[in-house]
Amino acid sequence: MNDKRLFTRRRFLIGSAATLGGVILSWTYRLLGIPTIRAQEPELIPRVYLPVVLRSGEPLPKPRVVHVRDADATDWNGSGFFYNAVDQDVVNAMVQTGLQRLTGQNSWSDIWSTLFERVYSGGYSTGQKIAIKVNLNASGSCSNHGNVIDALPQPVLALIPGLVEAGVQPGDITVYDSIRVIPSYLCDPIWAVYPDVRFVGTGSCSGVIAPGHGKDPSLTVQFNDPYGYVNDRQLADVLYDATYVINMPIIKRHSGEDFNPITLSFKNHFGSIDRITGSGNDNLHLYIDITHGLYRTTYSPLVDICRNPNIGDKTILVLGDGLYGGTSWGSPPIQSWTIFGEDACNSLFFGTDPVATDCVMADLIVAEGLVSTPRTYDHLFCAEEAGLGVCEGTRDDPGGDPLQAPYGSGYDDIEYVRVDM
Repeated sequence: MNDKRLFTRRRFLIGSAATLGGVILSWTYRLLGIPTIRAQEPELIPRVYLPVVLRSGEPLPKPRVVHVRDADATDWNGSGFFYNAVDQDVVNAMVQTGLQRLTGQNSWSDIWSTLFERVYSGGYSTGQKIAIKVNLNASGSCSNHGNVIDALPQPVLALIPGLVEAGVQPGDITVYDSIRVIPSYLCDPIWAVYPDVRFVGTGSCSGVIAPGHGKDPSLTVQFNDPYGYVNDRQLADVLYDATYVINMPIIKRHSGEDFNPITLSFKNHFGSIDRITGSGNDNLHLYIDITHGLYRTTYSPLVDICRNPNIGDKTILVLGDGLYGGTSWGSPPIQSWTIFGEDACNSLFFGTDPVATDCVMADLIVAEGLVSTPRTYDHLFCAEEAGLGVCEGTRDDPGGDPLQAPYGSGYDDIEYVRVDM
């Protein structure tokens, strides 16, 4: 694992970008960290990419994934609501440290400028919108919550002060899950500090804006399933309105060894489309269920969703919420992880490459023994082959080792940085 390979399968793909077309070229451009040039009216003029020239034999920079852990972040003993047992000050420090280590910048202005310029040359301009996709898969009520794993307000609250210091108006920030209810436990703490932040979700909850889908043709997701059964879906209008997207998944197993084994940043965008299920075989769940006859290791509808330009071209940050984690989509939060000495996970993950960030989070789920199937990584290799990022290992030997000492040595193709606070 410590052999620093100069010419791997991934680098061969990048070296062949001229013949493989714009998708691979776009991926190369992002991995190099060179900002793109985008017109001042992005809804009218598509993004333009400059050509990339690589010196022969030079290895590409690895995508960096920063894992920040602080044992004092949570203190939940199973009594009361888990979202009330999170220390906001600790999470604030974790987010600042994680973004500093991710970007190599110290000030909030420089941190966000570095991230904004991944999408928009020259960085943020007044009035540009930011969409934050949270995971509320278990939410079904505006006022009551079953105390099962769902999005926490604290990581969102930790992001906003830095954004504001970088010039973003709170009213230009939208937190959304377009197919789920936005409960008061998430909205109220954020509104108490930033009353102009917008929330988009279902359920007619007070102050929450109802979602729209498909206001522009670019929001149409066309699926490339090998059978031709899956009909188009429409992405949420909030993604078209946004110039920048922040993806905030939760580190969790989905439903044991079957179905889609993990729920991370790619599956989080199931909450960005107008519908998941349809009649007969027009049901996206069938294509991520590893036990189903329609499942193929070489295809995932998650990739079709996430490479839509309103997601793929706008995402500046993946911030993975590992403060608790979950054993399934509707389970209580995990109180203790064996790999963290029977303590809570108490972790946040930061990356600009969604494939690499999900790979590291998946590696920790595997290390904990929550899943063991190699199928855990199938959709990540599909995403890599579509030019969306880098997954460690191969289909036959997937993933890296986040526990190998010294931290980071368990990866060849990802720069894994762990910070214990």
